[in-house]
Amino acid sequence: MADDRSHSSAPAHDPADGTRAYDLDREFVFHSWSAQGALKPFVIASAAGCEVYTYDGDTYLDFSSQLVNTNIGHSHPKVVEAIQRQAAELATVAPAHASLVRGEAAKRIVAKAGPGYSKVFFTNGGADANENAIRMARLATGRDKVLSTYRSYHGNTGAAIVSTGDWRRMPNEYSRGHVHFFGPFPYRSEFWSDSPEQESERALHHLERTIQAQGPQTIAAILLETVPGTAGVLTPPPGYLEGVRALCDRYDIVWIADEVMAGFGRTGEWFAWQGADINPTGARPDLITFAKGVNSGYVPVGGIVMTPRFSEHFDERVFPGGLTYSGHPLAAASIVASIDAMTDEGVVENAKLMGEQHIGPGLRALAEQHRMIGEVRGSGVFWALDLVTDRDTREPVGAEIIGALKSELMSRKLLPFAADNRIHVVPPCIVTADEVAVAMQAYDGAFTAVAQKHGLN
Repeated sequence: MADDRSHSSAPAHDPADGTRAYDLDREFVFHSWSAQGALKPFVIASAAGCEVYTYDGDTYLDFSSQLVNTNIGHSHPKVVEAIQRQAAELATVAPAHASLVRGEAAKRIVAKAGPGYSKVFFTNGGADANENAIRMARLATGRDKVLSTYRSYHGNTGAAIVSTGDWRRMPNEYSRGHVHFFGPFPYRSEFWSDSPEQESERALHHLERTIQAQGPQTIAAILLETVPGTAGVLTPPPGYLEGVRALCDRYDIVWIADEVMAGFGRTGEWFAWQGADINPTGARPDLITFAKGVNSGYVPVGGIVMTPRFSEHFDERVFPGGLTYSGHPLAAASIVASIDAMTDEGVVENAKLMGEQHIGPGLRALAEQHRMIGEVRGSGVFWALDLVTDRDTREPVGAEIIGALKSELMSRKLLPFAADNRIHVVPPCIVTADEVAVAMQAYDGAFTAVAQKHGLN
């Protein structure tokens, strides 16, 4: 991938504006997933490529991709220009009308999904994409229940948050018909397996028994993150996705692939389920949800890629769902520009290359030096370090260690992504080998400092 980005000094900003930005935030902004009183948000002035800049003139390497969504990097000029041009031409349009840019965006998404997919239903983000996919599955099957894994995150709306497996669903369990099961995770197996293949076999047996115990005739869909992201970048072991497809076919259940985080280059594929390493037979989901990387979050957008079974189901029936901003022109323009730029510039291929030749080897080398790193897993620009106090027992490190690592990484001018006992290594898909090398030095220094301070050598 050609890299013509400038890596000169940070752009000039007025530090007084940074102070004002912080003060306004603390006075007027209510933050998600947070107790508000102790917040000290990091203030960003501007960003470009894989870098973010502060009002004080500092440059940080963004290895969080914000919320794992700036796949094409920050402020890509082609995407910015497309949004500006669209705003001048047609800034908004009701979803009932047709617009050229919306059709072009849908056409490109269907093309990347490949044969067997027909249409796109646009939403405002990933959560309502999953929400509407669940609605489609229930209406098309006449069934109610939705099965999803405990280690998952599907968004913070009614059905999406209850489908979520982690603690965030617990204060929000207002939606009906949701059942959870354990997906595969060889490093912390629920099935006492001793190989990835055995983990896949036993996890599929557990899923089938869950289906049978719940009653197949009551189950509309199985909702799966193809590669669970926030839960730890849990790449499915060999045979698992094919096995899910076979179970869905056997019991006439809809497979919804949640590709909100894993899609559009993150794993080194356009969609994670297309990866030959995790899905060699090419088992196809019935519905694919997306958001984040489709336009790197420049304008809020998400959607569902549909097979004809679902698009044609509503040819003579009203689909009872819709959003004022569905297929918003600014969002559609950013999708068209993003997909075209990613295709022309080899962005997805770069993500795969960086994972295979630089990030993966770099992280495995770190694991040899730091016993705190229990496991390295991932692909493309989608990696997680599972951190432990003891490699034999695999006891996870606590919040104090993660907090210390975050502080050390920030002091080394690297913007990290942390979840539970893990550091996720998730740079934009445009990251370069030089930027990866700089990041590896930061990780090495941070792990060394924290291990010495907390006796984890």
